[in-house]
Amino acid sequence: MPPEPTLGWDLGGAHLKAAAVDGHGRVTMVRQVSCPLWQGVQHFHAAADEVLETVGEGGPDRHAVTLTGELVDLFENRREGVQRLLNALCVHLPEGALEVYGGTRGFMSPAAAARHTGDVASANWLATASLLALQLDDGVLVDVGSTTTDVVPFARHRVRAEGFTDHHRLRSAELVYTGVVRTPVMAMARRVPMDGQWVPLMAEHFATAADVYRLLGQLPERADKLPSADNGPKSVWASARRLARMVGCDLEADMLDPWRAVAAHLAENQLQVLQTACDRALARVGLNARAPLVGAGVGRFLVRALAARLDRPYMDFCDLVVGSRQPGGDDAADCAPAVAVARLAQHPATLP
Repeated sequence: MPPEPTLGWDLGGAHLKAAAVDGHGRVTMVRQVSCPLWQGVQHFHAAADEVLETVGEGGPDRHAVTLTGELVDLFENRREGVQRLLNALCVHLPEGALEVYGGTRGFMSPAAAARHTGDVASANWLATASLLALQLDDGVLVDVGSTTTDVVPFARHRVRAEGFTDHHRLRSAELVYTGVVRTPVMAMARRVPMDGQWVPLMAEHFATAADVYRLLGQLPERADKLPSADNGPKSVWASARRLARMVGCDLEADMLDPWRAVAAHLAENQLQVLQTACDRALARVGLNARAPLVGAGVGRFLVRALAARLDRPYMDFCDLVVGSRQPGGDDAADCAPAVAVARLAQHPATLP
């Protein structure tokens, strides 16, 4: 008898992601909704309503959840964040239908999860890596999102993470706080080349990575769900204007090329940071030359570039999940942890 259809939830601090998986493991729906949780829990409730409206009546009765939103400064600490987010989700779902992913502890009830918040907090990366390790011998998950990047090696069907908490993952470069939408430009480099000189960037939140990749024509439209740094238009010209402000300039007519050059430098800086993290993971685990980089997240176009630079095969998370591509909308790789947590809940005996 096939497993019960399951709706996977990934409760983030900037987005809420959900994926419906049928009893044959086929992804039937993926949804990513803007959720600026740091501004108040009401944004979570609105996002959850939007997801459930998309699912509609007759959707899965079983729900599996993982989360990272406990990190936002709305909460005093991560324990409070986990407990409040689970309580908020239980407003929308029957508590008995909800299974919470606790990493190496497996799945548990919301009540049990409230007692094991350290295992539940920020475990979404482990769900994705665990699913990949079940399907591939060796590789490195590189999940580039709007805000962060996860770099997680796996070998011989086992996740080979060095760290499991946010702190230890930062120290091991398996969690890199850089993404393709929300990252402030001032965090992408300290200075940029202009007219033969190095110009320091202002330490101001004038522009973000979304402006960089919008100028370069690389930002997927579906990734661009959050307001710009100045709440202004999200056009190429507006992005150039915000980037110019970072070095104390105003945008002049017909002057996009200099700002595209600045954007290219910033993008290269970010790619080098991610390459260093990948090099470290590959060296530590000692993966063979054919072990792929598996790209996930809305910024996985960077993973393709990394794979080419490292002379390694590239594999898209979508290639491993049946029914994962949804033309015109979000797809499974955009919301990989939501897909993974649903699939793992359907086959808990396979958890590493």
